[in-house]
Amino acid sequence: MTLRFYDSATAAVRDFVPLQDGRVSLYYCGATVQGEPHIGHVRSALAFDQLTRWLQGSGLEVTVVRNVTDIDDKILLKAAESNEPWWALAYRFEQAFEDAYDALGILKPTYEPRATGHIPEMHALIARLIERGHAYPAPDGSGDVYFDVRSWARYGSLTHQNIDDMQAAPDADPRGKRDPRDFALWKGFKDGEPETARWESPWGAGRPGWHLECSAMVTKYLGTEFDIHGGGLDLRFPHHENEMAQSQAAGHGFANFWMHNGMVTYEGEKMSKSIGNTINPREMLAIARPLVVRYYLGQAHYRSVLDYRPGSLGEAAAAVERIETFMHAAVARLFPGGDFGLEEKLPDGFRAAMDDDLNIPAALAVLHETVRAGNTALAARDDAGTLHALQGAMGMTSALGVNPTDGHWARGNGSGAETAALDVLVKAQLEARARARAEKDWAESDRIRDLLAAAGVDVADTAEGATWSLKH
Repeated sequence: MTLRFYDSATAAVRDFVPLQDGRVSLYYCGATVQGEPHIGHVRSALAFDQLTRWLQGSGLEVTVVRNVTDIDDKILLKAAESNEPWWALAYRFEQAFEDAYDALGILKPTYEPRATGHIPEMHALIARLIERGHAYPAPDGSGDVYFDVRSWARYGSLTHQNIDDMQAAPDADPRGKRDPRDFALWKGFKDGEPETARWESPWGAGRPGWHLECSAMVTKYLGTEFDIHGGGLDLRFPHHENEMAQSQAAGHGFANFWMHNGMVTYEGEKMSKSIGNTINPREMLAIARPLVVRYYLGQAHYRSVLDYRPGSLGEAAAAVERIETFMHAAVARLFPGGDFGLEEKLPDGFRAAMDDDLNIPAALAVLHETVRAGNTALAARDDAGTLHALQGAMGMTSALGVNPTDGHWARGNGSGAETAALDVLVKAQLEARARARAEKDWAESDRIRDLLAAAGVDVADTAEGATWSLKH
């Protein structure tokens, strides 16, 4: 089946054909590092991680760029409130994002540029837009430079809006604007702002506008035309609309596809700190293992709303444990020596679902059906059926980044040496428990199980013997 993705610009699912044969260029908006990551940030990164993995699994070489916005009005405001340098605050929260991405197994991008490292490229883009008649310096001498939205006839085409129905752009002082909707490409330095937050430019000292940053960075790393631009649905307007307008007005083809992931709600309502219905990645990771959190955040279709409820992580944990229990039991039966290497396979139904605009729910249905068939084969001591199911489960969980045998998830993300040592110790206890059960010494069997439980180890009894996992 041909790869097909929903393109926000055309509001249709289209066949995906890379601009360059065998290679895909993907840019998705990363963090504005003004605070701790919220769950929407992480869901977006996970959605494009799933896309990257599937493109790679389809035999394509993928170059991924995810930016870091490390200079912004909100960053300056938060830094002033906390009485610390803006760059220190930005770096601190950048690391918090990296920790969350890493915990959830999100692949590192090929490049992760910071906005502050690309000021010359931004100056060049502004100069080009002025030269082509699509931007102008504010006449009041403030140093601001604006994009002239009415100079670009296709403005509003990404979000299918009429320009006269749009709200005014709030990102700069409106005094020097020709139209209230004109947005800032360059923001002139103002009294009271940190001296470290200003760069010299042909139009006066200042700093870049948010929308300009992404256009300059993606062009540097992926060229003036590339395959996919992604981000959260909340970025379609004004951010992506403005990005597309200024880039195309500069003469760039820009993105061939626009892909946007849906939002995360809390029991059907928009998350809001003011009413207390929020949960962040750190809180989720305190409730459940990273593998479970990844499974939960990635189980819905990327374009749909993902609704969080207090029982959501428990349901995800149960689903993960069904997969884990089968895979561990199958490995224990087929490879009793502990070492195994087998060819991973992808069922046709799984491939078809993923090729069809990353239909993760349909793909997961194939995975769980395979696990059920595998458990039936295990119970019947059907080694051929067990192997077939195990190969499929391995292939599908690897494609989704949720393979419980992957070293990233190994017993709480410990090191390989720690994992191996723990495995030896726990298995020794399980062997002693098996001997006690064989001798009908139920008291000793229960004592060992309680000892392991007190140490945070869950024991699952299967037809092939006991397996273990860490509690979460």
